[in-house]
Amino acid sequence: MTRLFRRQSLDARVRGRWMPVRVRSRIVTRSRGKEETSMTTPKSRMTLLLAGLVGVAPLTLGPHAQEADTSGPLVSETQFERWQTDLSNWGRWGPDDELGMANLITPAKRAEAASLVTEGLTVSLSSDAQNYESLDVPCPVQWSMVRATRAGASDQIAYPCIHGPGTTHLDAFAHVFFDGKMWNGYDVDGLVTMEEGATRNSIMAVRHGLVTRGVLYDIPRLKGVAYLEPGTRIYVEDLEAWEAQTGVRVGPGDAFLIRWGRWARQDALGPFDTGLEAAGLDNNVIPWLRERDVAIAGWETPGYAPQPEGDLSRVALHNFALTILGIQVLDRADFQALAEAASARNRWEFMVTIAPLAIPNGTGSPVNPIAMF
Repeated sequence: MTRLFRRQSLDARVRGRWMPVRVRSRIVTRSRGKEETSMTTPKSRMTLLLAGLVGVAPLTLGPHAQEADTSGPLVSETQFERWQTDLSNWGRWGPDDELGMANLITPAKRAEAASLVTEGLTVSLSSDAQNYESLDVPCPVQWSMVRATRAGASDQIAYPCIHGPGTTHLDAFAHVFFDGKMWNGYDVDGLVTMEEGATRNSIMAVRHGLVTRGVLYDIPRLKGVAYLEPGTRIYVEDLEAWEAQTGVRVGPGDAFLIRWGRWARQDALGPFDTGLEAAGLDNNVIPWLRERDVAIAGWETPGYAPQPEGDLSRVALHNFALTILGIQVLDRADFQALAEAASARNRWEFMVTIAPLAIPNGTGSPVNPIAMF
């Protein structure tokens, strides 16, 4: 069966039609997991125009990203364990809290975010659902039509792996535990069971949605490449260099969104196993996240791979942010269209809305986050 990958550029989404993406020596029309190609004139180089960036000339990029940066010191197990006490936010909002850093998303914070909307342009931050297995989506959604007649149509869908690599999702605090303890120190015994699910720290805690100021950190753009190479670790120095270049800084109650170019790499090379090939935040960023008091952290993949020998678990930062810091984690997002919109406007802050499904006792939810300029 012919499979067709389709990716919509931002302009195409606004106009309501699909646009092909030109990469290397072919045109690839994408829809996550299906691919159809037609030959075109090979190009050895590609040009990236940073629209609207004052004083920054267009960048001419090679067909590949730069070599992976893996030179920084690793966080030891001892240091990681010490941080679980020294940086913990448990008890910060009392013994019964289930919101974590979302407590900093106050009505005033939402109003601040709304003030950033000047055009009314909306951009989805979700990847497309995929209903068949592939290298990058080993656990797809289960989708099928139920009815299709001249009177109407309906379908059905199931998510057997809400937390899997094929679904943009929001993690509940009942998703990850440290020595049997979840966010705010709750012991999981009796609170998270196979019979009842999560009776505390479920996704229902944020069923009214998260609306706040979002800030995109586009690290490939900072480094002048299309995407980062697998194994690249993004350091605090990179994040602060981006802030110096753009003049925008993430702060308390904000959504911190980090792009390494996962979808740009797929557009260039085709599907790949993100469990084996990915860039991501270095574990030394953990204290920085605590210092900045971000409410939401969103990324395209959790962690980097391959990892250096002696490193922590690939999801160490993901787990620490969720369970110890109480940060709402937006996982497996797609920031390609967002990067296009932000670059075209030289605006790296915007309002972001994340509305999870109201799933009683759920440990997470598929989401389609929306950024609005």
